[in-house]
Amino acid sequence: MSTVLPQTKTQSALGALTRYSDVFIAAAAVVVVGMMILPLPHWLLDVLLCANIALALSVLLVTMYTAEPLEFSSFPSLLLLTTLFRLALNISATRLILLHADAGSVINAFGSVVVGGNYVVGIVVFIIIVIIQFVVITNGAGRVAEVAARFTLDAMPGKQMAIDADLNAGIIDETEAQRRRMEIAREADFYGAMDGASKFVRGDAIAAIVMIIISILGGFAVGIAQKGYTLMQALQTYTLLTVGEGLATQIPALLVSTATGLMVTKNGSERNLGWELMTQVFSSPKAIGITALVFAAMVIVPGMPRTPLLIAAGMAGMVAYFLAQNQRQAEIEAKRRATAEKETPPAPESMTKLIGVDPLSLEIGYGLIPLADPKQGGELLERITLLRKQAAIEMGIVVPAIRVRDNVQLGANEYVVKLRGVEIARGEVFIGQYLAMNPGGATEKLTGIHTTEPAFGLPATWIPESQRMFAEVAGYTVVDPTTVLITHLTELVRRHAADLLTRQETQEILDAAKETAPTVVNELVPEVMGIGDIQKVLQNLLRERVSIKDIVSILEAIADHAALTKDTDVLTEYVRQRLALAICRQHQGPDGRITAFTFHPTTEQVIADNIRQTEIGSRLILEPGLVQELLRAIRDQIENLSARGHAPVALCSPRIRLHVRRLVEQNFPMLAVLSYAEIAPNINVDSIGMVKLRDADQNI
Repeated sequence: MSTVLPQTKTQSALGALTRYSDVFIAAAAVVVVGMMILPLPHWLLDVLLCANIALALSVLLVTMYTAEPLEFSSFPSLLLLTTLFRLALNISATRLILLHADAGSVINAFGSVVVGGNYVVGIVVFIIIVIIQFVVITNGAGRVAEVAARFTLDAMPGKQMAIDADLNAGIIDETEAQRRRMEIAREADFYGAMDGASKFVRGDAIAAIVMIIISILGGFAVGIAQKGYTLMQALQTYTLLTVGEGLATQIPALLVSTATGLMVTKNGSERNLGWELMTQVFSSPKAIGITALVFAAMVIVPGMPRTPLLIAAGMAGMVAYFLAQNQRQAEIEAKRRATAEKETPPAPESMTKLIGVDPLSLEIGYGLIPLADPKQGGELLERITLLRKQAAIEMGIVVPAIRVRDNVQLGANEYVVKLRGVEIARGEVFIGQYLAMNPGGATEKLTGIHTTEPAFGLPATWIPESQRMFAEVAGYTVVDPTTVLITHLTELVRRHAADLLTRQETQEILDAAKETAPTVVNELVPEVMGIGDIQKVLQNLLRERVSIKDIVSILEAIADHAALTKDTDVLTEYVRQRLALAICRQHQGPDGRITAFTFHPTTEQVIADNIRQTEIGSRLILEPGLVQELLRAIRDQIENLSARGHAPVALCSPRIRLHVRRLVEQNFPMLAVLSYAEIAPNINVDSIGMVKLRDADQNI
């Protein structure tokens, strides 16, 4: 227990420090500002000066051990805070020097020990340090930061396209692509911030020169005019203290500016700076060996110091020898591995992961990426999740995950929906604009991009947000781009629900039904019917937008008639009759009645007489002229219903319902075809038209 308890307390303290780090940083900033206003005691200034040196040294060492610049992404902000801290220390030290001619033991040590108590030497050393920082390190780091920021921003489009290419090729997934995009954005932000932060170091160097001049002049004024010092006393006292203060603050500044230069010159590596320098500088034994020979040759030059040259030549020669030995050993090991790889045949590469396509995917242009990015306020992914839930509730199917990816080959505002890799729909939406659709009562004209609503083909106009209120007042239906896209996607899911239902999903539906109604499932599968036959029945229902949510009733209807026939089309008609109430509810109007057109008895007889049994089941075989006449008559009735504000519904006898549906599904996919057997007893039907062929009597 005695060994665990201290570690637990330490971890608890570190956890609290991390948890309240924002409070600590804010408090530190307030304290730094307070240092500029309030005088500090000597002992506290000594502590803060030592802390400044320790902080600067820590920043330099952390920078050297950082492999990637983004690992230290907070460096620009830290640079600003350390610069502000040093300026506050300068102000506090200057105040103590001018008030008391004493600024603590640290500054006295720098003034007496570091420069030997000679203020002339101190001034020279201080000027040299400032020149090194200002002319060499700061200028170079600022230039490198500026170039790195510009090149990073210029390279962003190419990097984005490379990510999109890898994503489209299947090399990476959406999560990895999003991580790489975030890394590119962070890299651009980092180098942009470093470009600005390098100016802090430059300004700090200039401020140091100005402050030391002002401090020396102020010391003369205070010492001679107020304290009665002689000129030499004032010069000795205040100049030495001021130089000590400058050295105590500029040496940490030099360390931080060096860290800044190291940070902006990093180009990314797998290891730290020390490993890179050692492996790269000592990568060529020949170069070091030549250096040893040059030093050895310099011994024969008259007047040259022989002992240091011989020591340097010997050390360089030893390093070159050991490096050559290591390099030779590495080459032998590489040849041995290459020989072993040649002898061992490579394992066959697995191609199974390259097989398969997404059941449903959405590809968007680069301009629509904000719709799918939650960090930019995009709601597309969340709306797609709600779409899948809605499909499960309304239609009873589990829509597979819809993969969303960007495609650089599309226009900026285009999107494409693919079903198992095949394009089934295409559209265009505009971020920042709204789609205004006229429901029929609006008379005002809108200015904008005239288009067609992608889901139902209605005429519409893309308008800017400034016209949204005007369009709504004028009677238009106004929706945002995400709603337009989701509405289109929802309609496509309903239209292709049968294609999305595979045997695997069918098995999952049966497993769910088995939990509530195990008897009917065990009776039906697999003794009476297989999974594939049940899948076909369910697909037939979904193809006509009949919900399969009541799976128990569907399975019972199949079980009741499966002993009589295995024809899935016939079984589908029996299932529809079992679901009569649900089907009627789907097509009822606001008044609770179904408004439909019917078929003349002679027309129904013509259709029934032309039904033929084939190898693939019963099929309707009509002459082309008769087909065209029948489709024209149906079209007239659909237009009649639409003109009266009713959804198109056709009503016919059960024996021809399926064949009428197959006849019209290509030309009139939105037409619902019901049979008399599917009308529930408590449902009223209004017939406002009848399909009749002119030559029907002759065709009987």
